[in-house]
Amino acid sequence: MSDTVVTTASGAWAVAAALMLGAAALGAASLDGVLTARSTGGSARGGARMALAETARLMRQRRRTTVSADTLLWRIGGGGLLVAALLMIVVVPFGSWTLADLAVGVVWFNAMDVLVWALVWLSGWGANSAYALVGAYRFLAHALAYELPLMFALTAPAVAASSLRVADVAAAQDDVWFVVWMPVAFAVYCLGIVAFSVWGPFAPATGADVAGGVLVEASGVDRLLVLAGRYALLAAGAAFATPMFLGGGAGPLLPDWAWVLVKALVLLGGLVAVRRRLPAIRPDRFVEVGWLVLLPAVLLQVLVVSVIVVRS
Repeated sequence: MSDTVVTTASGAWAVAAALMLGAAALGAASLDGVLTARSTGGSARGGARMALAETARLMRQRRRTTVSADTLLWRIGGGGLLVAALLMIVVVPFGSWTLADLAVGVVWFNAMDVLVWALVWLSGWGANSAYALVGAYRFLAHALAYELPLMFALTAPAVAASSLRVADVAAAQDDVWFVVWMPVAFAVYCLGIVAFSVWGPFAPATGADVAGGVLVEASGVDRLLVLAGRYALLAAGAAFATPMFLGGGAGPLLPDWAWVLVKALVLLGGLVAVRRRLPAIRPDRFVEVGWLVLLPAVLLQVLVVSVIVVRS
């Protein structure tokens, strides 16, 4: 298949992309606040203000310190989540432009997902706190179960497009979006987004039974960065799903880049809502599901895609 022409954006667009990711993360936090308010019988309007109020509170709050903490690793772990989210979206084509038109863009995204492993672990290890370390181990246990299914879920659209370049994957969906004939891969991919964002059913790493896990010692700006990083990872995962499964910028009336944003925001809203729709999953239970159910299912999906591509 011939390469799709995509223009590499300038530094100014990089700033714009960062602002868009921040706005999407703030929107996700606001939606989460609205859902929280409704679940407790409060006002949705008041819920929309919760994100900004919490941000202002944490920016004023003093940073907590612990005995013999590895402060550098602790700060890298917390602040690095935002950086990882930004690095994820650099390969996402917004219509005819992208920040980095990498020939291995699919692999790049998967590498940034694995980077999150290290960052969450550092958040738990660096604090030198027992509960924080337990939370970090819980995340790693979840990661061991979701990572292989997620990797093969990303492989399916790459096989269909015969390319690891994200723009080529998006262009290969001119006739039918990949979500239509790769529903298992799409579902597993969405599950992976929720998991590496430490969100919803995969939030035991920050569970109340371990006093907040990796967040137990985080306060002030440190806590704000971790919380913002989780929302940003959800937004980055939703943005990457658009060219991989949802046809990229394909759509009527609106320009290509607008359709990418619309599709990403709709999926982001669904991922935020998952938090209160699904119960928390114990890491030991999810390992069984991940290896015995999800992995065989997504491998079968890749096999089906491969057969279709060979015959076509």
